[in-house]
Amino acid sequence: MTQTITIALDAMGGDQSTRMVVAGADLARVRYPMARFLLFGDQAVIDPSLDRFEKLRAVAEVGHTDQTVSADAKPSQALRRGKTSSMRLAIDAVADGRADAVVSAGNTGALMAMSKIVLRMLPGIDRPAMAGIFPGLRGETVFLDLGANIECGPDNLVDFAVMGALFARAVLGIVRPSVGLLNVGVEELKGHDEVRQAGVILREADLPFDFYGFVEGDDLTSGTTDVVVTDGFTGNIALKTAEGTAQVYTEFLRRALSGSVLGRLAYLLARPALGALRDRVDPRHHNGAMFVGLNGIAVKSHGGTDALGFSNAIGVAVDAVGEGFNARITEELSRLHRGNRRTAKVAAG
Repeated sequence: MTQTITIALDAMGGDQSTRMVVAGADLARVRYPMARFLLFGDQAVIDPSLDRFEKLRAVAEVGHTDQTVSADAKPSQALRRGKTSSMRLAIDAVADGRADAVVSAGNTGALMAMSKIVLRMLPGIDRPAMAGIFPGLRGETVFLDLGANIECGPDNLVDFAVMGALFARAVLGIVRPSVGLLNVGVEELKGHDEVRQAGVILREADLPFDFYGFVEGDDLTSGTTDVVVTDGFTGNIALKTAEGTAQVYTEFLRRALSGSVLGRLAYLLARPALGALRDRVDPRHHNGAMFVGLNGIAVKSHGGTDALGFSNAIGVAVDAVGEGFNARITEELSRLHRGNRRTAKVAAG
């Protein structure tokens, strides 16, 4: 990747706000020397942070605004009152061609609503989906939708499958990903009508990925498929459950190894292995959920992450831009709708 890629950053979003964003951008600068940055926010706050990173300042510009979107703002409120906010200006930079992608750790609902209104949808896509990456036994798995769409029809799930496969190819480098539909069982007769109908369409369609069939919850971390597709209601619950489970087991392990002399001795002996385990499950290394289906690259970083996590969210945006992610989605969906329109109609009844 040799072309310059410009990333617009909401410098006022996230629990740790500007310092975290600027430090994360500096880490990303080292990893992606072709990246340039537009930071939107209060210049009086941004400049002192930028002064700590001279090399970053050389490849960064600041767009001043003192308006921000609060973490508890409703999407409708953000749309009406946040037209000059740091989040909105960063999205506008993508819409008018000054930036190739936007990354924000701010309010998820506001980022979704603003991005959908400003960037609009790709041709053939009814709804965007949030796609993220799960660590598993066999590597990493793309999981979508993480919460953007509570209810989905079969056509939406098919679109998510196409976009998820292309996301896996662009971000994870998997040439021909395998895709599974999350269900309550692997048998074809199980699950809601929407899931079963989507399964029929995917089995019949000629697509640039391998449709595995139905998968269950434990397949998400076992690595049965490269991509797991579901509606946003189920996906968000699965995501939060997995994050909570990881936290509680980490705490159980900490207590076990610090509760006695033998436990502390065991920790010293197992310290290298425990360090590797910590890095493997560290959510910062998998940070960055992309709103796939938008006519522009928008990535949501976890609000509570640090500089390392934010730099990885920037990395998701850079990879998507460099791989021509949206152009590929448009091409594949056009081929799907053109060549399999009759199959889809029959399958959906």
